[in-house]
Amino acid sequence: MNSNIFSGKWNQFKGEVQKQWGKLTDDTFDQIEGDREKLIGQIQENYGIARDEAEKQVKEWEDRMAT
Repeated sequence: MNSNIFSGKWNQFKGEVQKQWGKLTDDTFDQIEGDREKLIGQIQENYGIARDEAEKQVKEWEDRMAT
């Protein structure tokens, strides 16, 4: 999913992102502001995982949302 689509649909995606990554708070969502890279960084930070793993999780999530 390209960054423009991700950003444009952020308000629709927030609920699904919250289900997938429950440790992310409303304040975190405000900081992310639909920026995919910020989402990856927050997942990495909140879950203590490597950037590659966070990117993989976001990509898998995006693929599920696209179907």
